[in-house]
Amino acid sequence: MADIVKIQMTAAEFLALPESNQPTQLIDGEMIVTPSPIPAHQRCVLNSIQILEALIPDGEIFVSPIDLYLDDSNVPQPDVLWIAANGKCVVGEKYLSGPPDLIVEVLSPSTAREDRTVKFLLYEKFGVREYWIVDPAKLIEVWILDGGRYVRQGIYNIDETFNSPVLGGKMVVVKAIFGV
Repeated sequence: MADIVKIQMTAAEFLALPESNQPTQLIDGEMIVTPSPIPAHQRCVLNSIQILEALIPDGEIFVSPIDLYLDDSNVPQPDVLWIAANGKCVVGEKYLSGPPDLIVEVLSPSTAREDRTVKFLLYEKFGVREYWIVDPAKLIEVWILDGGRYVRQGIYNIDETFNSPVLGGKMVVVKAIFGV
């Protein structure tokens, strides 16, 4: 497995870097460069986008790499995010700013720990209303923001469905995220 590269910097320095398709994010003041995602990861990302496009009534969907400015030390690049038409996240010329309504992170060997811990706490802190953690082993954890804290709605396997509060209670078919 390739090494993850980490360099200290501010959000201003990070956002001044040239445009790149290399997975790069700023977490707690550390620029983190990771290897490109594997095919199973990308399959889940693309399927998540298709599902969201079919379910959302309005707003916009974005896919990584896209910078999401949260504060001067944190500019993550979520795999998939949705901003409701009346959401708090602002689409700027070069990056997004503020919490989107829904973030989907697909676990990769090099980022799984951060997605479950550091990014989990970051998204909770900044008020992302719903967070899906997709495990390519065919499980999805769904977390809902309630009173400023994430509450686990459930862990769903390939044979299950769940209703997304942020998507107006619409049903998500888990197997569709895995292309089954």
